[in-house]
Amino acid sequence: MECFITKIPIGYFSRKPRALFLFDGLGAALTTFFLYFLLRPYYNYFGMSENILKYLSVIALVYGVYSISCFFLIKDNWSPFLRIIGIGNLLYCILTMTLLFAYCPSLTRLGLTYFIAEILIIGLLIFTEFSVANRLKTEKLNF
Repeated sequence: MECFITKIPIGYFSRKPRALFLFDGLGAALTTFFLYFLLRPYYNYFGMSENILKYLSVIALVYGVYSISCFFLIKDNWSPFLRIIGIGNLLYCILTMTLLFAYCPSLTRLGLTYFIAEILIIGLLIFTEFSVANRLKTEKLNF
């Protein structure tokens, strides 16, 4: 079931799945930048450990490299590659939520706001990636 907020991007990215990898890769690059260059140096304003922020930024960088590589290298059969990055993003969100619980006593409002916003945005991306992957697989089966 698609709602208004997701119907347009799912339709667009189903026609241009390559663009979804670019969108995901740029988002991962932005996350890497925020975590490593903005949050890490000022970790005490966010309440998350400097090392944890560094590890999260490395994970985001790896996901970004994967997505950009798919953007440039994959020419057909997008569905399994979308599922892989969707699962990766889901695992990243689960890890982030686990860290929110672990660091809850030390998290500041700013830190909590950042990570909840990140989880919500990535959650919409995950939904879009799985929806597009399913739609592409269904279209391929109907041929």
